[in-house]
Amino acid sequence: MSSRFAAAAPTGVAVCSALLSAVVHLVIAPEHLAETLYIGILFIAGSVALLLTAGALALWNSVTAWWAGALVSGGMILGFVLSRTIGLPGYHEQGWDPPYGVLSIIAEGMFLVAFFAWYGTGSAHAPSAPFRSKVPAGR
Repeated sequence: MSSRFAAAAPTGVAVCSALLSAVVHLVIAPEHLAETLYIGILFIAGSVALLLTAGALALWNSVTAWWAGALVSGGMILGFVLSRTIGLPGYHEQGWDPPYGVLSIIAEGMFLVAFFAWYGTGSAHAPSAPFRSKVPAGR
């Protein structure tokens, strides 16, 4: 496996995972807007954040996008777990809500796996190359 492929693989997984999670949450947002308004708003906000994350990762492989996607994905997993255990204010769900709950947990979990693979490569904390002027030698 080439090092170029190994570096690109986490990004590809993250982009696909962010898109899947965003689509799943956009599909179920209308019913949640009607049921518990703030949950529907959070679904839409999370979806927009993940769509922006996917775009920024695909175009620039941005460090900020990696961290934003990890925070949003982790927050969505936390919200899912809390809503099914102790509950959220005015909102308590039962079960995994197939197929959407299962798909979202898989997508968000895969984003986090990709994030940790990317982070482990040193890309997140590698120092940037110093700026060098392109002045011809001897001047």
